[in-house]
Amino acid sequence: MPAPADDPVPTAPVTPTDASASPAGGTDDVVTAGATEPTRPGTAARMRATARAATRRVLGLEGSPRSDRVAFLHDNEPERPELNAAEVRDLTRIRRFGAIGAAMMALGALGAGAQPVLQNPVQGVRVLGLFARALPAALTVTMIGTAVVVLAWLLLGRLAVGSFGAHSSPRRMSRSQLDRTLALWIVPLCVAPPMFSKDVYSYLAQSEITARGLDPYAIGPQAALGVDHVLTRTVPNIWRDTPAPYGPFFLWIGRGITALTGDDIVAGIFLHRIVALVGVALIVWALPRLAARCGVSSVAALWLGAANPLLLFHLVAGIHNEAAMLGLMLAGLELSFRAVESAAPLRGRTGVLLLAGAAVIALSATIKIPSVLALGFVGMALARRWGGRPRDVAAAAALLGAVTVAVILGVSVASGLGFGWLDTLGTANAVRSWMSLPTLLGLATGGAGVLLGIGDHTTAVLSLTRPIASLVAALIIMRMLVSVLLGRLHPIGALGVSLGALVLLFPVVQPWYLLWAVTPLAAWATRPAFRVPVIVFSAFVSLIVMPTGGEVQPFVIVQAAVATVLTIAVLYATTRRLLPWRARDGAAAPDRPSDAYAGSS
Repeated sequence: MPAPADDPVPTAPVTPTDASASPAGGTDDVVTAGATEPTRPGTAARMRATARAATRRVLGLEGSPRSDRVAFLHDNEPERPELNAAEVRDLTRIRRFGAIGAAMMALGALGAGAQPVLQNPVQGVRVLGLFARALPAALTVTMIGTAVVVLAWLLLGRLAVGSFGAHSSPRRMSRSQLDRTLALWIVPLCVAPPMFSKDVYSYLAQSEITARGLDPYAIGPQAALGVDHVLTRTVPNIWRDTPAPYGPFFLWIGRGITALTGDDIVAGIFLHRIVALVGVALIVWALPRLAARCGVSSVAALWLGAANPLLLFHLVAGIHNEAAMLGLMLAGLELSFRAVESAAPLRGRTGVLLLAGAAVIALSATIKIPSVLALGFVGMALARRWGGRPRDVAAAAALLGAVTVAVILGVSVASGLGFGWLDTLGTANAVRSWMSLPTLLGLATGGAGVLLGIGDHTTAVLSLTRPIASLVAALIIMRMLVSVLLGRLHPIGALGVSLGALVLLFPVVQPWYLLWAVTPLAAWATRPAFRVPVIVFSAFVSLIVMPTGGEVQPFVIVQAAVATVLTIAVLYATTRRLLPWRARDGAAAPDRPSDAYAGSS
């Protein structure tokens, strides 16, 4: 279906309704930043306004309280001046503190990381091999480093967000200061062994299957490569007989990596980490640009989204393909909204941007399918630009749907992998994760049944809770789509809320899945109602996941945890004058950094 032509009539910015009209006393709507709506006089405009009002009443959106629209998560952030000299000194110390923690993680991972069963490069090496022979010590070093990085991130938040505590700073660090801090923390993790997960070994095995011309969506590593193959031996037992759950674009990349590295596990890990770092670079590129569209500080968005320990630990150190998926999705959103929020007609360069953005998002879905949801919100924003009528929604859906089908068809055929990946999307459901609300409910109910002596009915309960949770998630997503169409929420915020609902109500939730929602919401949600829970949960999850990526004997974990707590207590006692554990009173300090400290930032 061809897209309707843009109306060349004059445009006027869409603005929120008057604060006096809001039941909560604030702005009644959060609208697409920079969006424009044609000013059309006459009967047609009145008819459209009447139709929209009727739609709002039918959907229950008319007159609903502000919190019911999720608007309480967002508020435009004011600009803040640069850090003063004392805060620049604090920043330098925090940066070094976090770098020391990352270096400790890298060293400890030589023994406590997700090491391969075979081809361990430090096995037998005199100095570096000590970590592999002393798991309790290596785990302790890694856990201390993990805690140090998390604490450094929290301390950095006061300078990045500027709204922590009663004596919060009226100033904020610059983008270049945050970029240098993030780079310094990432570098040690780039050369460390994999941590927190062994999924990268599944990537290598499935890539080898693809390189042999076999179907990774029909056969697992053990059957395809043999039980004694060097790659099969390192794949976790639960995944040795399961087909690949990843899209064809990712396995296409993996096949290229295998062609270069063969069975060399270390070289394969290195190249997969490069792919993950490219994804992280795309996140860092897109996130501040999306934040600017939502009136959010780029520094605050990058601190919460890109410098988040979950991203550092699981996308960089853990080498998960979520990095490539999220990087492409956010980059595609930025390209799409450059077109949708532009005042120029959607043709020529602007039209190419729209199609390119949609294609990049569709490409991200051929790594992992959840990112395809972003196209729905681009489509609703596009339909709203065209007038918000049902035919506009249909036209936007047809246009973006055609792009999506073309990309998925092209990648599936060109890679030679076909469409078998669509049948293996539920492979991960074999895992029962306590972070998934429906799964947690099923596990709790089954455990209660065992305690009461009526038997373990976990599987039966899960067969009820998971479909119900999926329905609830679908309803939330539909509500967010309608809110975007009516101009009540910015598409970035609505996408983040939808992905958050999808993650929490998903049958399986891994720690890095939380980044699906955190990264887009970091560009939009600014209120403590969102930031505080995300900060607490990110820190908590970052600390409880073992760096080995597998089971560790409980007494070893207890020993490492006790040593970590004692070490952090000593660090706190000895660095109270060096690090801003409590908010500084910067009133007496100059408002701008002095020349002596500006260069060190």
